[in-house]
Amino acid sequence: MSESTPGIESWTPRTKLGMMVKEGKVVSIREIFDNNWLIQEPEIVDYLLPDLKHEVVNVSIVQKQTDAGEVSRFRAIVVVGNFDGYVGIGIGKAKQLRQAIDKAIRDAKLNIVPVRRGCGSWECSCGEPHSIPFIVGGKSGSIRITLKPAPKGTGLVAGDIAKVILRYAGVKDTWTWSKGETRTSLNFILATYDALKKTYKFISPTDWRRGV
Repeated sequence: MSESTPGIESWTPRTKLGMMVKEGKVVSIREIFDNNWLIQEPEIVDYLLPDLKHEVVNVSIVQKQTDAGEVSRFRAIVVVGNFDGYVGIGIGKAKQLRQAIDKAIRDAKLNIVPVRRGCGSWECSCGEPHSIPFIVGGKSGSIRITLKPAPKGTGLVAGDIAKVILRYAGVKDTWTWSKGETRTSLNFILATYDALKKTYKFISPTDWRRGV
């Protein structure tokens, strides 16, 4: 786990959104998602989420067929998050491992999403944002994963990789069910990420009545 890349003050924005952020016209990353704006510069995330952390969750070697033969490269998968409702997944490929990780971090920042948290468990109802507000599912390839609200103190009942992603999103308690070839790390990671994205897109009838 490590902190984001320093030197954000020397950043020269290349997009309209970037300029708005640098000029102080956009002061919250929540504002970006509420307006459905597209993040095209990782520095935007660095600027608005300075406490962002990252962790490498998977490294593998992939091969690409070229005219000169097979070329091996590293593939790194990285999760970024602030442990408080924002998480992103990135993939990077390069001949050098460090370069692959750097590319993955950049990609993860561009893919960062808000995660709706709450206390959706009927066994708890504490009202604190320690779990997820409702049952939600995600998929990638042959893998399907379901996240279910859990009472406070349950912890993360999930596979090791899913635990990392949930933790970076700020989810402390949840039950999970999965099916498919879960040994395929990439699809398992993406399915978990897909489920977390849906917590923000979908609102349960209970939350709708509460005006969440």
